[in-house]
Amino acid sequence: MSKAPNNNWWRGGVIYQIYPRSFADSNGDGVGDLPGITQRLDYVAQLGADAVWLSPIFKSPMKDFGYDVSDYCDVDPLFGTLDDFRALVKKAHDLGLRVMIDQVLSHTSDQHPWFAESRSSRSNPKADWYVWADAKDDGNPPNNWLSIFGGSAWQWDTRRRQYYLHNFLSSQPDLNYHNPEVVEAILGTVKFWLELGVDGYRLDTANYYFHDKELRSNPGRGQPKGNDPAVNDVNPYGWQHHKFDKTQPENIGFLKQLRALLDQYPNTTMVGEIGDDDGLSVMAEYTSGTDKLHMAYSFDLLGPDSSSTYLHDLMTRFAEKNATGWPSWALSNHDVVRVGSRWGGETPDVRKLRVAAAFQMCLRGSPCLYQGDELGLPEAQVAFEDLQDPYGITMWPEFKGRDGCRTPMPWDGQAADMGFGSGTQKPWLPLTEAYRTLAVSEQDKDPQSLLNFYRGLLAWRKGQEVLLHGDQALLPVHQQVMAFVREHEGKKVLCTFNFSDSAAILDLPAPFKSASMLPIPGLGGGSVSGENIHLETYGALLLAL
Repeated sequence: MSKAPNNNWWRGGVIYQIYPRSFADSNGDGVGDLPGITQRLDYVAQLGADAVWLSPIFKSPMKDFGYDVSDYCDVDPLFGTLDDFRALVKKAHDLGLRVMIDQVLSHTSDQHPWFAESRSSRSNPKADWYVWADAKDDGNPPNNWLSIFGGSAWQWDTRRRQYYLHNFLSSQPDLNYHNPEVVEAILGTVKFWLELGVDGYRLDTANYYFHDKELRSNPGRGQPKGNDPAVNDVNPYGWQHHKFDKTQPENIGFLKQLRALLDQYPNTTMVGEIGDDDGLSVMAEYTSGTDKLHMAYSFDLLGPDSSSTYLHDLMTRFAEKNATGWPSWALSNHDVVRVGSRWGGETPDVRKLRVAAAFQMCLRGSPCLYQGDELGLPEAQVAFEDLQDPYGITMWPEFKGRDGCRTPMPWDGQAADMGFGSGTQKPWLPLTEAYRTLAVSEQDKDPQSLLNFYRGLLAWRKGQEVLLHGDQALLPVHQQVMAFVREHEGKKVLCTFNFSDSAAILDLPAPFKSASMLPIPGLGGGSVSGENIHLETYGALLLAL
């Protein structure tokens, strides 16, 4: 079958992630919804994004807030209707925005009709649609696999007198992708939304689809040293090498089937979330060639380390493993502490947030912004009694979960509900009073605000072909400065970013002695003097040849 045309808008396009529960509430029930998003799409278009990615909106019991799907082909009434979704897609397309949706394909809710049938007996037509296993002789689970949310990845079911696999909550049973009927059914649900006009997918846990058929136990690695951005350091999940419970060779075949389906629809794309012991290698493998994922991202920029040495090591490792694949670089998402606090600290210096944004926009790849990044929102403090995230409730108090990055978006600093839309109704997560001065309404008034900086940055970037499409080569590691060269069709741009809290000096590479400055609107702090580049604290400088 011939491929549909693809204009590659996603290569270098900016994706804006919306967490629907917390973006805008149109009906005053305390939870954001699709009509609320539709009303606010002008804001996203004016920011300069190319696409929106919506976290899950499917029918769900909401044990994991939509990442537990009970119907892949309908909208949860909490968010609206399929007609509301159609209206959202139309408005987005009218504004020139693409719409990407979050596909949770590795597992369903235990309320999904497929699972209800599967667990009813060992002989029903869907008996093998999920991962079932007998207990060991002593009644224990078949192996040592762990759930990311704590405890064994196996849950006993009294109906079948077997265990079923769940990599996340026990109410999120894993599908059995070794069964071709499962693959066919899942591809049908993906096609459903393509027919409704979606432009692409963010694939949740894209390396989790297949498990080891022999159910071999993972090797232990002991208590991990250092901070793994994908797993918090109090979680025993990090004590294993995840050799058998995910990232299996068969996963590649399914990604190829997915890609073949998307290739039938013009200008579509997929970005896969990769959570793995070696996320960069999996990114490289899954985005190589043109028959798997269009893009992928790992958790490597979602941890606490923003030093130039860490960033240089990360980009070095990525370059070694991924010559051709196209990355997507996010500094925040709905699963991690907001970048304002994670990289900025308790009292973030807005200069560091600006240099981080510019760095993200100059990397080879497609930047992904999480709602509120552009406002510089810090992590919200959520009291234990207000927590909603089951992950945080289980791991409290050492890990407080993901609610701190999911509180309502502040639109209007003067309104009692900050413009979220809930009026007198209590929002599903508390409003964050510290956000009032950072609200869209307040930053709109200030030409020097971070929001207006982002608007200028994204508009400027659209005109920089070298940054949108060029190759990337790193300069030698520097203790304070992250520096690289982007090159496209004979043009070169040297990008230098001081990630430290003191001034820095960098040797000026010989080829750039005749280069001219390429100003980034609203960002300065860099100059050339003789053989050196001088960068102020959190300063940046771009030079173009």
